[in-house]
Amino acid sequence: MTTMQQPPEPPGPPPTDGHGHSHSHGPAAPVSRHLRRVIAAVLIPFAAAVVVGLVVLWPGGTPGHERSGVGFDRQTESATVVRVDTVDCKDVNASQPPPTGDTSTPEGSTAEQRAKGTCGKATIKVTSGENKGRTFEEVVQPDASRKLKQGQEVVVAYAPDAPKELQYSVTDVNRRLPLALLAGIFALAVVVVGRLRGVMALVALVVSFALLTLFILPAILQGSNPLVVAVVGASAIMLIALYMCHGLTARTSVAVLGTLMSLLLIGVLGSAFIGWASLTGNTDDNTGLIHGLYPDIDMSGLLLAGVIIGSLGVLDDVTVTQTSAVWELHAADPTMSRRKLYSAGIRIGRDHIASVVNTLVLAYAGAALPLLLLFSIAQQGVGTVANSELVAEEIVRTLVGSIGLVASVPLTTALAALMVSADRPGGAQDSAGRPGAQPPPRRSGRGGGGRRRKR
Repeated sequence: MTTMQQPPEPPGPPPTDGHGHSHSHGPAAPVSRHLRRVIAAVLIPFAAAVVVGLVVLWPGGTPGHERSGVGFDRQTESATVVRVDTVDCKDVNASQPPPTGDTSTPEGSTAEQRAKGTCGKATIKVTSGENKGRTFEEVVQPDASRKLKQGQEVVVAYAPDAPKELQYSVTDVNRRLPLALLAGIFALAVVVVGRLRGVMALVALVVSFALLTLFILPAILQGSNPLVVAVVGASAIMLIALYMCHGLTARTSVAVLGTLMSLLLIGVLGSAFIGWASLTGNTDDNTGLIHGLYPDIDMSGLLLAGVIIGSLGVLDDVTVTQTSAVWELHAADPTMSRRKLYSAGIRIGRDHIASVVNTLVLAYAGAALPLLLLFSIAQQGVGTVANSELVAEEIVRTLVGSIGLVASVPLTTALAALMVSADRPGGAQDSAGRPGAQPPPRRSGRGGGGRRRKR
């Protein structure tokens, strides 16, 4: 039995999907050389201005000052709890009579508990500093929220000018090990899931933290305008983080432009409403201490700087997502007009807005939960609570950031739709956004002749 040999089939068109065009693994984002020049004409001067700002405002280091011994402005050392003994509070002079003799009040109840209860007498050994190896004793009251136990690592405050027996006192627990372990788990999860992108995200995070601690904070303490420092620092963080995580592409550049426009809006609104509401930025013990140590710092400007820096992280997320959505919509259907791209992208953005704004508000509410609980205990009305400067600051911070967040969606979507729909043959980028590559020939889904791209 013979078999007829079939002639080889002529090579057909490359595999296509149901849309009649090929997809690549990277973002299919053809952008003309002309548009690349337009983007560069905007971003290069902006990046140069940021570099100049960093050079001009770069501090020589945190200015020194004489420690006040109050709050965080204390010299601290490491120590270990060697032993904890249980003693009668009367034996260590921890009990005091009620201030008014009435044990029904909170003060009187506490005094009675100390008088009849047992206290802990902890022996603590200093493990760092000039007096390393020295031991001292600390009494732990029965109503203390933090109990000490043998072998526990603690942080102690050191007051060299105080009498010898009062120079050291326990201020906190040493949490470095659990925090370091948690950070390691976080970094491992990011790398395992994100792979190379995760590694770059971690590097960008380190750079951002370095700019915050080496530039923004010392420059403000040195006396530079907090708003100017925050704008320069936030812009540098934005450029480094976005390009490092998402590549030096036209798509990333659009996200950068969208983030920049939104930050400008947040700066204008924040400045206007912080001034109109007469917010001083000096509302608690920590800000009061800063103002006392560095009276020349503009505290309201520091508040505005915090609004800008705090909004940057969420803005990055929204602008990158919106830009990617428009790019992918164009890759799925290159024939979509600019208007249709914008309409489809804004529908995606509305869902993003609803979730992110809620996240932002809840994040601020969670941070201020003890304060809100205190007002609830005091049974004060919502209007009274909102009018207090401490709460009004959080309201302005939340609403200004949310307005900028909402505005970033249409701004970035419109900019991305404009850029990606303005492609010109002969000057496109490849699928990764690099210049110089020609787009693949268009073929119909039926395997017929080529189809011209609309110009």
